[in-house]
Amino acid sequence: MPVKNGDFIKLEYTGKIIETGDIFDTTNEELAEEKGIHSDKKTYGPISVIVGGGHLLKGMENALVDMEAGEEKTIELPPEEAFGARDPKLMQLVPMSEFKKQGIKPQVGMAITSQGNTGIVRSVSGGRVRLDFNHELAGKNLEYQIKVVEIIEDDTEKVKSLIDLHYPNPNLDSEKHKIEIDDDKVVIAMDEMAKFDQRPYMDVTMARFRIARDIQDNMDITTVEFVDSFVKKDEVQESTEESPAEEVSTEKTANEVVSAEDVSTEELATEEISAEEVSTEEVPEKLPEDEGKE
Repeated sequence: MPVKNGDFIKLEYTGKIIETGDIFDTTNEELAEEKGIHSDKKTYGPISVIVGGGHLLKGMENALVDMEAGEEKTIELPPEEAFGARDPKLMQLVPMSEFKKQGIKPQVGMAITSQGNTGIVRSVSGGRVRLDFNHELAGKNLEYQIKVVEIIEDDTEKVKSLIDLHYPNPNLDSEKHKIEIDDDKVVIAMDEMAKFDQRPYMDVTMARFRIARDIQDNMDITTVEFVDSFVKKDEVQESTEESPAEEVSTEKTANEVVSAEDVSTEELATEEISAEEVSTEEVPEKLPEDEGKE
């Protein structure tokens, strides 16, 4: 069955800059180590995406349509279908004195964040620093080797795939996520390790919001709930002459529920999270564009 827009798939890819032949991103961990681009922050192996869902470069999404499960192909993407052309307006000259005020000694190749944007130091001369705020792959012609590993059909597996996509964490086991679907409602209890996530609260909240939004936009689901259960176990041993000690446990469960229903985007900071009317400009999600930045 050919891939179509709206399909949930598992995808493998390797990206290369045509001009230099340099590999800049891959889902293959061995290749990443071989090419010196391995990152401990990245989870390797096939990635889960929705075709046409804005998770990939537009040119790659177009190439996936009509491919079959197990099929591989090599595609070439010009800048306009990849990371865009370089914009001279995103090159800035900053006086060295501004960096001295902050105790920063800029060097060529250093990444510096200014007003929420990250730029690369391209030159330091004449008391001025040239910062480049273009994407590092802007203006590049790219080649991707892509493979459709699987087309996901099961609804429970679709939900798990979105957790993998928006909540990447090498410590989580997707098989331990508990998914309950009842008509137009899904209840998600993630792997216990998610409770020990050290990321800021808003990062976790936005990851859950993205999961909820994609579920609502691409499945027959209107309500998404995330349940965090904390169970206290009191172990008591009873000894008798006739039988060995037995363990008796009592459980107390406190549930924290995050619901994603039809509410306004202003309510995102509360425990009810809506998956509607949110600007994708504020929530960049493209893959592998995000990986390209690392």
